[in-house]
Amino acid sequence: MEYGCIGEKLRHSFSKEIHARIGAYGYELKELAPQDVEAFLREKDFKGINVTIPYKETVLPYLDEISDEARAVGAVNTVVNRDGKLCGYNTDVAGMTALIRRIGVSLAGKKVLVTGTGGTSKTAVAVAKALGASEVVRLSRTAREDAVTYDQAAERHADAAFLINATPCGMFPHPFETPLDLTRFPALEGVADAVYNPLRTKLVLTAQSRGLAAEGGLYMLVAQAVESARLFFGKPFDEGLTDAIFRDVYREKRNVVLIGMPGSGKTTVGRLLAERANLKFVDTDELIRRRERREVAAIIRERGEREFRQIESMAVCELALTNGSVIATGGGAVLIPNNVTALKMNGEVWFLERAVAELKPTSDRPLSDSRDKLNALWGEREPLYRAAADFVARVTDDPEDALSQILNGGNA
Repeated sequence: MEYGCIGEKLRHSFSKEIHARIGAYGYELKELAPQDVEAFLREKDFKGINVTIPYKETVLPYLDEISDEARAVGAVNTVVNRDGKLCGYNTDVAGMTALIRRIGVSLAGKKVLVTGTGGTSKTAVAVAKALGASEVVRLSRTAREDAVTYDQAAERHADAAFLINATPCGMFPHPFETPLDLTRFPALEGVADAVYNPLRTKLVLTAQSRGLAAEGGLYMLVAQAVESARLFFGKPFDEGLTDAIFRDVYREKRNVVLIGMPGSGKTTVGRLLAERANLKFVDTDELIRRRERREVAAIIRERGEREFRQIESMAVCELALTNGSVIATGGGAVLIPNNVTALKMNGEVWFLERAVAELKPTSDRPLSDSRDKLNALWGEREPLYRAAADFVARVTDDPEDALSQILNGGNA
């Protein structure tokens, strides 16, 4: 290959799509087993590569030259083949610096926590110091190298102002994991997470719910890719390229999630939106019907609402971890907090609000088959819809009204 990325598991990488937006050059994803890395590097059959988990330190002995920055960090994520000489760089430094600046919390004179002891954590330490942190503390489960354990960090460094997650914790396919409990660090002002898939990890969502400035690693990924391309081709790119690519990739990868009462128009509006925005339409109730080979109403009547909610949660979490979809949820999906968390990881959540007087009881919805039941459901769920929603679209008899609000109001 000419250009590409090597790593152990790359099925969910966004790098190929990002480099396709940088320029017209071939870029491949190449998964390598640990025992194959040496042979690949010794063959030198490439012009430029990115290196990701877990090989950012593995590649070091096979390089002919290492930049001062990469040597200081102790990790390489970009290798350029210059006439048979392999030259190593660390463009993650530029990427993480760009991410922290985007978050908008100054690190000058502040204590910073960095989770992990791998190559990305070394980058995070170097960036925090370069941005003026007064103290940088590394955290790991086993206190290896110069790190402290998470419990020790909570006891000794609860005054930390910023956290950088440099571990894979929270990465697909284990999105509900978090590296630490934010409540133990009450002085935090911001959180940067190097994980970009999902777009917002549980750690980022928790930080945002606590009013902290926080963002996942997609912007870092794009910024380091642009810097890598500069090294590949020996030329600078337009200053606004990183922002433009980030917006495009975010819009392509994010889901639009529709929540609301039964009969509020989620399926109708969702289908129209998917068609208009060139996204895939998926429906949690439809997935349940296919899996269970029964209508939702029949499942509730025969097995009870509690068991149905368990089935629904599995469907919600599965669809929530996809990308580029319009997801119509069942009216009660917001009753389970984990469902809301899952939907927010890759999605912007829209509450389709329709006046309860305009909603109609129907016999195929056993939980809202009478006016009294419908009104009671509204009283129970309306606060949950508002709490879960990133945006609200008001629904009328014309679904184009809600569609217009979503298309005009949900940009990144």
